Amino acid sequence: MSEPQYQFYDRKPERGSMRDEVLDGLRSEPKALSPKYFYDAEGSALFEAITELPEYYLTRTELSLFDSQAASIAAAVDEGGCIVEYGSGSNLKIRKLLETTRPAAYVPVDISSEHLQDNARELQRDFPMLAVYPVCADITRPFALPEEVAWLTKIGFFPGSSIGNFDPPGAVQLLETIRSTLGPAQYLLLGVDRKKDPAVLERAYDDAAGVTARFNLNVLRHVNERLDADFQLDQFRHVAQYNADIGAVQMFLESTVAQRVRIGDATIEFARGERVHTENSFKYEPEEFETLAAQAGYASRALWTDPAEYYALFLLQGVASVG
Repeated sequence: MSEPQYQFYDRKPERGSMRDEVLDGLRSEPKALSPKYFYDAEGSALFEAITELPEYYLTRTELSLFDSQAASIAAAVDEGGCIVEYGSGSNLKIRKLLETTRPAAYVPVDISSEHLQDNARELQRDFPMLAVYPVCADITRPFALPEEVAWLTKIGFFPGSSIGNFDPPGAVQLLETIRSTLGPAQYLLLGVDRKKDPAVLERAYDDAAGVTARFNLNVLRHVNERLDADFQLDQFRHVAQYNADIGAVQMFLESTVAQRVRIGDATIEFARGERVHTENSFKYEPEEFETLAAQAGYASRALWTDPAEYYALFLLQGVASVG
């Protein structure tokens, strides 16, 4: 058997200064920290633990849809195409899709080069007939796909309801960028968390075991480690609330005392009860998301949802024109 085809492409994504971004966020009104700083090694491990919590229905519901709708998903996309995964995370979901759709090539895209290549090599070993072309790039910005997949049908893959971490205008902009990269008539399979009882939503982001609280607080530990800061984690508490006005669960870190925090040679003051916004997770009814996708030049070709109507998988296709 010939050696599987593998080629790594580094698009050299720009990385902003963490110090500048953190200080700008904490000096804004209201204070904010980017959710991308959740994900150091400890934060990634905590998120994996979150996906296994009884309150966190998103991962298991999405995986159950891949299982129950495998034949329908396979029938909806062309066998022998190229799957382009946006944000190369856990290999569990992409394995199901590779088994279901049997593509000729797989292009995982992530800004973390080492993590990206480790996952890509693992998948290549387990799918020896699959050509694998990992691309180190920022998924929010345009980048070039490898020339080797130029003539293959593209199926973008964006699981985990990650689109919900962008506000609606940001989600439209991201979908436009994806459409530009994949091509105007290509496909995009993505997960979307649906609107539901606020109590169910809030439990998913504030579990009884406190794992999500530790995950949220870990952003401060990460800043301490990277930027010589002195956040006292026990002086902040995790807050997760569903905001019905915008249709999103919002996470915050609330200062339990009036305090000053040093970040290198800078000082940030916190009033007692002042909050730092760390994440939004937008939820959509199917009609709402189809309207949003249409603004970015996508039409809905298929929709799969679970019996409880908690979660949805959309298959979108780029259309010739927008408007």
